[in-house]
Amino acid sequence: MANFYLVEELAAAAVGGTVAIAGAEAKHVATVSRTRVGERMLIGNGRGLVVDGVAESVAPAEVIVRVEGVRVADAPTPAIRLVQALAKGDRDELAIQAATELGVDGVVPWQAERSVSRWSGPKLEKGRERWASIVREAAKQSMRPWLPEVAELVATHDIAAAAATQRVLVLEPTAGHPLTAIEPDGRDLLLVVGPEGGIAPGELDALQAAGAELVRLGPEVLRTSTAGPSAIAVLNARLGRW
Repeated sequence: MANFYLVEELAAAAVGGTVAIAGAEAKHVATVSRTRVGERMLIGNGRGLVVDGVAESVAPAEVIVRVEGVRVADAPTPAIRLVQALAKGDRDELAIQAATELGVDGVVPWQAERSVSRWSGPKLEKGRERWASIVREAAKQSMRPWLPEVAELVATHDIAAAAATQRVLVLEPTAGHPLTAIEPDGRDLLLVVGPEGGIAPGELDALQAAGAELVRLGPEVLRTSTAGPSAIAVLNARLGRW
């Protein structure tokens, strides 16, 4: 199977022509993947364009690829975005990595009331950059034509405000309505997952008052690292993506 690389500045390509990979991505092709001349590779720009080609020259500074095929994939609709509460250790990072591999269209870091991890000061931009790096690598691994966006850190009132234009689904183990019974209505989806200690009652009340729907996955209580990806798998089936 060909390796997949991201070149965000790639705007167009024509069969028979060439495209170049430079910078850190070229170094990865040459020194990590150890790609050789004549080997096949896929190149995407993270916005739907995917080029299929063969390495014509390989060096750490630049890789030249002869284009043999070009396709443009439409963005999935409706979109699914994961609102992931910050969690201790690497549990939130595991969640967004798996969610990306499963096809999520965006991830939103949430500073929930019960989040042990806190992004503030220098940690704010550093945390978002870390998430963006994880999402980028997961998108490459899963060969996704669309690179999920990592949004700015949000608070509970931001999620509540989003319910005016998007369908907000809050995972809650005590909810009476199962996620498997959700009927798509065309709106983009925000899937909200709380931290290790769950979503605080006041937050649940605020989200419900704004129009969010509480849903459950099943009788088990999942970790914050697995709840979101599991729900995305269910939604992929409900939306006909799978």
